[in-house]
Amino acid sequence: MKKLLPVCLGAALCLLGGCGSDTSNENIVIVYNWGEYVDPDTLAMFEEETGIEVVYDEFETNETMYPKIENGAAEYDVVCPSDYMISKMIQNDLLLELDFSHIPNAKSNIGSQYWDQSRTFDPENKYSVPYCWGTVGILYNKTMVDEPLTSWAQLWDEKYTDEILMQDSVRDAFMVAEKMYGYSMNTTDPDELQRAMNALIAQKPIVQAYVVDQVRDKMIGGEAAIGVIYSGEAIYTQYENADLEYVIPSEGTNVWIDSWVILKDAPHKENAEKFIDFMCREDIALKNFEYITYSTPNEAAKALIEDDEIRNSPIAFPDLTQYDNLESYTYLGEEADEVYNELWKEIKSY
Repeated sequence: MKKLLPVCLGAALCLLGGCGSDTSNENIVIVYNWGEYVDPDTLAMFEEETGIEVVYDEFETNETMYPKIENGAAEYDVVCPSDYMISKMIQNDLLLELDFSHIPNAKSNIGSQYWDQSRTFDPENKYSVPYCWGTVGILYNKTMVDEPLTSWAQLWDEKYTDEILMQDSVRDAFMVAEKMYGYSMNTTDPDELQRAMNALIAQKPIVQAYVVDQVRDKMIGGEAAIGVIYSGEAIYTQYENADLEYVIPSEGTNVWIDSWVILKDAPHKENAEKFIDFMCREDIALKNFEYITYSTPNEAAKALIEDDEIRNSPIAFPDLTQYDNLESYTYLGEEADEVYNELWKEIKSY
């Protein structure tokens, strides 16, 4: 299950600049990952088994992670970006082509469909190894709404004023409006983007907050009735509050993959390969799945899940063939990125 990580757990969870770690030491690997996105026990196990110290840093969104990588603000080895951001990093020559002979668990344990999906952002599967995947949907409290929620359009219903949580992420926020209108979530059409922006501006007065990880805690605590959430978060919330229901809206949504990559200028490439291979080991992948509750692409780990309800969960492992209009984000280019960011600033300024 996903839990708040301590800032420092021995050597395993030392953030850069903290806990006194010497990042010039050759016997380390420097990891940059999403917050609360790994079981800290697996980091300690890696250190014990390999003798390699893990220096661990966290980010909240792809957009906050990327500038730090691009500017070389820290000498990271391993990073875990999302699909479209990996495409951007490939295009900007920031990633190392992987030597899979040094990462054998990746090829033997990751399911073929996830390698196929990865081709949308890493066409030859040269640079990335799938770590987690899932969907984006609506989480709602059945005791706080008077109808099942099945459509993105219901997030514009004024009867839910101050009960709606939206993602504080430009692509995820725009995706909701774009899908509501039947557009691709990768659209760069100016008229479609303008209409999506206007819809988000019109929605803003009834939105309680734009948040990221806080969606989970607010929904568990009954502080909001409806939230846009990642499927892995939804699984955890249902453990904590049985009144919560997750749905993929009828208009479609984002199917995403977060993957391990090694930076081209990584100072500890061999240690980075060992770290990724360790994370792809079935027992380690299982521990991470059970801790963070985000779906694993590791088929060997999935086979080890003892709870039939979890292994067959339509949230954790949905049959995507039953849904229409599912897409993955693609990198749209610098110009389109700037357009999205400017429109997002305009929305947030209201």
